[in-house]
Amino acid sequence: MKKIFIAIISFLGINGTFAAIPKADFNVIPIPQKIELSSSTPFILNNKTKIYYQKGLERNAAFLQHYIEDICGINLKLTKIPQRNNVISLIAENNAAANAEKYTLIVNKKRIHITGNSPEGVFYGIQTLRKSLPILQTCEVEIPAGKVEDSPRFSYRGVHLDVSRHFFPADSIKKYIDIIALHNGNYFHWHLTDDQGWRIEIKSRPKLTSIGSCRAQTNGDGKQYCGFYTQNEIRDIVKYAQDRYITIIPEIDVPGHTTAALASYPELGCTGGPYKVWEVWGGPADVLCAGNSETMNFLHDVFSEIVDLFPSKYIHIGGDECPKERWKVCPKCQAKIKELRIVADSTHSAEQKLQSYIMVSVENFLAKKGRRVIGWDEILEGGLGPDAIVHSWRGMEGAVEAVHQGHDAILSPTSHCYFDYDQEERTPIDKVYSFQPVPEEFDSTEVSHILGVQANVWTEYMPTFERVQYMLLPRLAALSEVQWSEPERMNYTDFLHRLTHLSQLYDKYGYNYAK
Repeated sequence: MKKIFIAIISFLGINGTFAAIPKADFNVIPIPQKIELSSSTPFILNNKTKIYYQKGLERNAAFLQHYIEDICGINLKLTKIPQRNNVISLIAENNAAANAEKYTLIVNKKRIHITGNSPEGVFYGIQTLRKSLPILQTCEVEIPAGKVEDSPRFSYRGVHLDVSRHFFPADSIKKYIDIIALHNGNYFHWHLTDDQGWRIEIKSRPKLTSIGSCRAQTNGDGKQYCGFYTQNEIRDIVKYAQDRYITIIPEIDVPGHTTAALASYPELGCTGGPYKVWEVWGGPADVLCAGNSETMNFLHDVFSEIVDLFPSKYIHIGGDECPKERWKVCPKCQAKIKELRIVADSTHSAEQKLQSYIMVSVENFLAKKGRRVIGWDEILEGGLGPDAIVHSWRGMEGAVEAVHQGHDAILSPTSHCYFDYDQEERTPIDKVYSFQPVPEEFDSTEVSHILGVQANVWTEYMPTFERVQYMLLPRLAALSEVQWSEPERMNYTDFLHRLTHLSQLYDKYGYNYAK
């Protein structure tokens, strides 16, 4: 009788009422493609639950273990031995013929079963379970019985960060990668060089960091501003991202936005300098000299080391906002135009076609190393290389033109995807959520050339990492649904309801976000 009394008391709250077990909810962000719940007995997650994982899924299992302990305070044991009851099972089918990121999550009273077409798929199933959990320290969580079937709409789900205008240390970059993973992103576009600073160590060109990583001041403040990542830091960050199934795409922006490089190696410019790392926002007229043979030697040196550091199949080579004033009067550039028999036409100037010569040359160099180039939509001016990907930022037009030419495209239009823009009036969260990345007139072949969507974060006015987070969140939550979920699954009112729970996770992890 005494045991029965104790058992009853254990279920009572302090007010003498039965305490409800907190429940998970699979209506997360981004919303899964299919959620089917049943009235069957739910699974009870508690400290006796074990995580079983197949060989090769050790890291995924450790992530899940950490997430559950962090969010709910329940510490689960990992096991390689299959379990019959009270287990979360992680299985990768390694189905190469199917969508690698697809997963299925099945719950009954005995187990939670997460199966992916690959380890990546398992990871996204884990993210859904993670985001479904109630955020409180508890001894038990009720997971509803049912089935979640899910896969992403787009294979490219990117987030960008400019570290040239303002530099953020390695720990901040890792936190940024964690934020990307939380939102089911799989590409981190790292803008490493620009007029205001060169941020990556290139051992064959040491002046790029000894000189190019520091500007004397910023907008007249009189304070020197410096920073760069060593190659050891780069490798560590690349591995950190890979562990979370995120590919880092480095951007070395050429031939414009290169004043930091010119300050380091003035012989690369049309005038020979002197140059200085740019101290204000915006860019100068000086760019790499297209007619100088040393320019291509420089680019080969830089991109050889970039390829060694970053295993990504994509390398971003910029190509945006390159003024042509210097080229028009530079004897070397004009001689190169004659040598290449470049002729202006009604659409493009000779100097625009000269830029295409540089971009295609870099593309060919990287192609020999097994890489594909991405360039901002200005690379359409003067002609594209055969395998170049167009990153459309000045609206949808660049993507449309690229697709019509048979090229792949990534979408980051300023109208919806520039998160340095004001989030109250210019690019509010509802506008981000409304983005339609596929033109209605596209047929199935054309649609296949839209690789995906990316958020861009330019940091001229983001001097701290806290400010970066504030401008990114929660708009990234809205864009993550554009990137992942099918349009028929999206509903803005419902999204706002689900955002309440996600913002509690932001609080849990200490992310600074706009409220």
